[in-house]
Amino acid sequence: MITTITTFALPEALTVEQAKAIFLSTAPHYTAVPGLVRKSYVLSDDGKTAGGVYLWQSRTHAEALYTDAWRARVREKYGAEPHISYFNSPVVVDNATHEIIADE
Repeated sequence: MITTITTFALPEALTVEQAKAIFLSTAPHYTAVPGLVRKSYVLSDDGKTAGGVYLWQSRTHAEALYTDAWRARVREKYGAEPHISYFNSPVVVDNATHEIIADE
């Protein structure tokens, strides 16, 4: 599995309520993305940085999302260029399902 962390510096700080409204408007786009296990939206305490933490079945799945079109949507929605970091996630503890999941 792969975890990606996307971040972007916002041109103006957002409140949690403003961010929540924006995040809810984009969340439906992620419900059927192939290979995406989970996405968590994030906002820094000062409201100046936003992004997401994604858990993927594979790097190939992750890379399939981060297209030029995706980057353009982020720029349009948030007014900032996204930065993407990739991490191997060989073990995941899922307390919602009470599972420990290991890569094959």
